Amino acid sequence: MYRQTHRITLSAAVLALLPLAAACGTEKATDGAGSPGNTVGGVTGVHWSVDGVTVDGTTHDAPTGAFVTIDDGGKAQGNFGCNHFNAKASFDGDRIRLEDTSVTEMGCEEKPMKFEETLARTLADGALKARTTKDRLTLTTDGGDTVRLSKVPDAPLLGTRWNVTALGDEGVAQSLPEDAEAHLTFDEDGKVTGRLGCNKVNATATVRDGNITLGTPSTTRMMCDASLMKTEKRLLRLFDGTVEYRLDHRTLTLTSGNGESVTAVAAE
Repeated sequence: MYRQTHRITLSAAVLALLPLAAACGTEKATDGAGSPGNTVGGVTGVHWSVDGVTVDGTTHDAPTGAFVTIDDGGKAQGNFGCNHFNAKASFDGDRIRLEDTSVTEMGCEEKPMKFEETLARTLADGALKARTTKDRLTLTTDGGDTVRLSKVPDAPLLGTRWNVTALGDEGVAQSLPEDAEAHLTFDEDGKVTGRLGCNKVNATATVRDGNITLGTPSTTRMMCDASLMKTEKRLLRLFDGTVEYRLDHRTLTLTSGNGESVTAVAAE
């Protein structure tokens, strides 16, 4: 059963889908730890980026940021393409199932939402057979549909291009417009550069004790569509102040003192 974790309105199609998304997967190595009966090695403790889903012979490429991780205690989390999820992973030989799943309710652009519907339906199709080959993981339903994932290393805060995927305010998150180009890169010299949806930006950035103090931004002066300028205006509110940062594998979250947040994923 799903537990709602954010106050965000989804389309009727996605709301109808949420009860189905109760299975997902990877598994744990048989090293004596974790769930018994697991026979697929090298899966837990890894950030698995979703490459794509093949259903009825048609392949759907994953949007940036779709991933799955499972820890040694059987706790799973990830992103379906738009919304984040948490679940309990259970194993039966080389098969895996997610239970007690909770999912956020963030509304995104049409393309990632369509992929999310496809991925959620596939992962809900009973226990999935898992197979690992080098740095790749394949999950297969009894009907032959597959989810393909690749192992990717954790991303460091500094030197990584962080592509902004969502903006939040008081617990309510919203994806960026599909044509918005927003990204930030923090360097070891105490600077941040990037783009805010329309204009380029640079500023000082001091990282200390889980916080980043951002200086006064310098930007270019282009004019773009209203939706892009709105995104840019919200991102600019992070500057001239201190934000808390949280780094989870390849996802970065910045949160200001007034509750506004930015979610970004590491560029591949």
